[in-house]
Amino acid sequence: MKKVTINDIAKKLGVTPSTISRALADNKRVSLKTREMVKKVAKEMGYQPNLMAASLRKGRSDLVGMIVPRINRHFFSNVISGVEEILNPAGYSLLIMQSHEKLRSEVKAVNSLMQNRVAGIITSISSETDDFGHFQYVVDSKVPLVQFDRVSKELTGAKVVNDNYTGAYLATKKLLESGYRRVAHFGGSRLLKAYCERRRGYEDAVKDYFGKVDEGLIMEDVITREAGYLKVKEVAKEGIDAVFCAGDYSAFGVYEGLKELGISISKEFGVAGFGNEPFAEMIYPTLSSVEQQGSEMGRMVARQMIDAINGSGHNIEIVVPVKYIDRDSSGKVL
Repeated sequence: MKKVTINDIAKKLGVTPSTISRALADNKRVSLKTREMVKKVAKEMGYQPNLMAASLRKGRSDLVGMIVPRINRHFFSNVISGVEEILNPAGYSLLIMQSHEKLRSEVKAVNSLMQNRVAGIITSISSETDDFGHFQYVVDSKVPLVQFDRVSKELTGAKVVNDNYTGAYLATKKLLESGYRRVAHFGGSRLLKAYCERRRGYEDAVKDYFGKVDEGLIMEDVITREAGYLKVKEVAKEGIDAVFCAGDYSAFGVYEGLKELGISISKEFGVAGFGNEPFAEMIYPTLSSVEQQGSEMGRMVARQMIDAINGSGHNIEIVVPVKYIDRDSSGKVL
C-alpha cells in the first residue's frame, strides 16, 4: 500500500501542506476546529507521522532511552515497568538497550541513543564501567541524564538509589542473630556505589557484634551464579558457616555449591541474598533476601526524567527504602 503523506491529506481537504503540518503539530496558528478536522481525516486515511523528521524539527524526539545491565533480571524488569507507567501517559515512549555488563556495549548504546536525538537517557551503570566519559558527553550535550541503582557521583543529574546499606545490614544481622559466627560476604564490583554500600552494611553489622571485621571473609566480584558456586566450594571448608551475597544469583550459586559439598543450608550453613528474585521463594530452603521495590524506583526515575526534560530537574539523590524478607535460609537449627 502507498504510504499516506501530508500532501495527500492537504489535497483531500483542499488546504496547503503547511497547514496540515501545523495542525498535526497542534500549532495554535491553526484554529482548533481545523486542527481537529485534520487529525480526524489523517486517522481515517491511515497517516503515520515520520518520527525521525519530527525529531529533527524539534531537536529531540519523544523517545526516552534506557540502558540496563540485563533486561532479564527481576529488579530491572520491575524498574522498566514503573518507568513506563509514568512516561507513557506523559506522551513518551521508552527505548530499552542492554549493556550486558560491558563498558563497550554501554558506550555503543549511549552513542546510538544520542544519534536518535532522544529526549533523555535513564541508566544503571554496568559493573565493568570505570570511565564515565560517554555519560559526561550526554550531560555536556544538555540531554537529561537520570541514573538509578548503580550510579556515579562524578555525573550531575538526578540519581535514584536503593537503601543498599540498610538492606545489607539487616540481612547480615539476621545471620549473626541465628548463631552463625564466620559470616562471609560475596560482594560486587567496588567501582559501583551500590555494592560499596552493601559491603559497608555488612561490615557495620559484623562490627556491632564482634567489634572488628575479618577482611579475609570479604570476596569481591562474586555476583553471578557461576561465581557464587565456585567461590563457596573454595571457602566453605575454611570454617565459614554463612554468607551474605550482594545479589540473589550469587546466592543461588552458593546453594548449588553447598549441595555438591553435602552441606545443609539452615542446619549447617546460613545464606542471605539481595534482590528478592522470583526464585528466592521457590528454591529449598527458601532464600532470605532484600526486596528493592523496583516498580516504585521506576516511577521515581520517570518523574525525575520528566522534570529534567521540562527544565525543572535537580541534581539530587533520592533513596528508596528496601525491605528485608526473612526466610528459611538465614535460620539455624541449634
